[in-house]
Amino acid sequence: MTTEKDMLMWDETLFRESDIFELDYLPDYFPHRDNQLNSIRYALKPAVRGGRPLNCLLYGPPGTGKTSAALKIFDELKEYTDKVITVKVNCQIDSTRFAVISRIYKSVLNIAPPASGVSFNRIFDKLAKKLIDTDKVLIVVLDDINYLFYEGHADEVMYSLLRAHEQYPGSKIGVMAIVNDPEVIYGLDKRVASVFLPEEVEFPRYEWSEIDDILADRIQRGFFPGVVSDSVRESMTDYVAENGDLRVGIDLMKRSGLNAEKRSSRKIDVEDVNKAYAASRSLYLSRMFSVLTDHEKYLAIQASEAGEISAGDLYEKFRDHTGIGYTRFYEIVNKMISAGYLTADFSGKGSKGRTRMIRSGFKKEELDELLK
Repeated sequence: MTTEKDMLMWDETLFRESDIFELDYLPDYFPHRDNQLNSIRYALKPAVRGGRPLNCLLYGPPGTGKTSAALKIFDELKEYTDKVITVKVNCQIDSTRFAVISRIYKSVLNIAPPASGVSFNRIFDKLAKKLIDTDKVLIVVLDDINYLFYEGHADEVMYSLLRAHEQYPGSKIGVMAIVNDPEVIYGLDKRVASVFLPEEVEFPRYEWSEIDDILADRIQRGFFPGVVSDSVRESMTDYVAENGDLRVGIDLMKRSGLNAEKRSSRKIDVEDVNKAYAASRSLYLSRMFSVLTDHEKYLAIQASEAGEISAGDLYEKFRDHTGIGYTRFYEIVNKMISAGYLTADFSGKGSKGRTRMIRSGFKKEELDELLK
C-alpha cells in the first residue's frame, strides 16, 4: 500500500544529476574499454610531440563506445598540449566534401567560411596554411563515415585530408574514421587507401556483467539513493543486453525515472522500466535500421516476413533481387548475424544437419512501422 511518505512532492525529483542520462554525456568512469583507449593513445601519441599521428579506424556495433572513446582521448590530449586541434564531424549531418571541410575550417579558424562564392580549393588552402603558420596538428574524427560513401564524397574528403602534406609541406593531419562495418573502408579509392593505412580498433558488444557495471555507476551518480533497487537495475541490464546498445540503457534509465516521477513515486519499479523500454526500443530500432545498407535492409525484411527461412532460400531471393553471388551474400549475412541484425541456428536438416535457419532481429510489426 502506498503511503503519503512514499509519494514524491511536486517540487521533488528522483534525479540527482539529470545530465548523466543524456546521450551526449561523456562520463569520467569509462570502464571495459582499456585496450581500445590504449590503442587510440598509441596512434595519436606522435601528435603530442608535434608529429603526424597515425590514422585510426574505430569499428563495431552501435552503442559500443566508439565515439565516446575518441572524445575521451581528445579530452586527454587537451590536458597535455595546445599544439593539437581536434575536430569531430558527424557525417550524418555533414555528408559532403564542402560541409566536412567547412566544419573543420570553423574549428581551426574560429569563423565559418563563406557559404557561397568561394571555391573549395580556396577554403582548404586557407585552412592548411593556418595549420602550418600556427604549427598545429589537426586530428579529424569522421563519425559515421559510411554516410560520406552513400553520398559519394568519401574519396574526395579523405584525399584532401590525407594527402594535404603533399601540396602543403609542413601540414600535419590525421583522420580517425568511425563506422559500424569496417568493410565500408574497402570501398576507398586505391590512391586514398594507400595513405590511410589505419590502426584498426575493434569495439565488441558489451557483455551482461559489463553493462550492469556501467548502469550501476550511472544510477549511483544520476539518481538519489534508494531510487533504483538491485532487481530493477538487473531488469534494465537484461533489456540492454538483449540489444547490445548501451545508448538504449542510458535512454531507458532516464525514461524509467520520468515514469516513476509521473506516478509521484520515490522509487522506480519494474513496470516503469517495462513501459520505458517500449519507447527506448523504438528509438534503438530506428537508429539500428538507418545504418543498414539497401542490401542489408532487404535481407532483414525478407527474414522478418518469413519468420524463419533457410539460408539457401534466403540466398535465392537475394540473388534474384540483386544479382549478387553467394560469396558476397554469405559475407553480408555473417556480418549481420555478428551485429545482431539476424540470428541463425542449425536446423539438423540438410547435408550433415548444417542447414542454417535465419531469423530477423526485427519483428514484422516493428519493420512495418519503420518502413512507413
